[in-house]
Amino acid sequence: MKQALLFTLLLLLCVSGAWAQRTRKTEYESGTLEKGNKVGVWEYYAYTRDGTQVIAQKYDHSKNQLIYFRPIEDRVYRIKEGDNWTSGRVDQPPLFLGGDALLGTFMSRLNYPGEAQAKKIQGKVIITFLVDTLGRATDHQVLLGIGGGCNEEALRVAKSIPQQWIPARRGSRAVPVVYEMPFTFRMQTQ
Repeated sequence: MKQALLFTLLLLLCVSGAWAQRTRKTEYESGTLEKGNKVGVWEYYAYTRDGTQVIAQKYDHSKNQLIYFRPIEDRVYRIKEGDNWTSGRVDQPPLFLGGDALLGTFMSRLNYPGEAQAKKIQGKVIITFLVDTLGRATDHQVLLGIGGGCNEEALRVAKSIPQQWIPARRGSRAVPVVYEMPFTFRMQTQ
């Protein structure tokens, strides 16, 4: 009788633990949720031009630590060092936690302004913002605009992106950099 009671208690503990933790996998990410929060190592995916799924990032949510990122093009950033701004390369670029595929879902929330549609304005708006050493995006500005309400719409969407940035790094130090984000406004052809 004692063994049956012990076995039942152990089974209940295992079952309740299974409810508290579950695995989630989508086209953009996979990992473990515990009480609705991401825990442990999560993988974030991107897609190559031929449609192959690849790992873009691995991030340990329990330790708040980037484990792996898929290198992207080598580019020059405006970097703040002390009170001065310089241009240069970084060892790790600023990354959106979840990768470019997840970032794209936020960027696709553009509403084509009526004024731009009426005037048949198309093109690319570039928004810049500072990604600081804590991964916060601030100081959003229009670097290149096309008018017709598109600049304001791109700025609105850029500011609405969640604060899920991993700061750029030079060596072992996080450094603030200016990030450029393009938004494309294109008329639908019928």
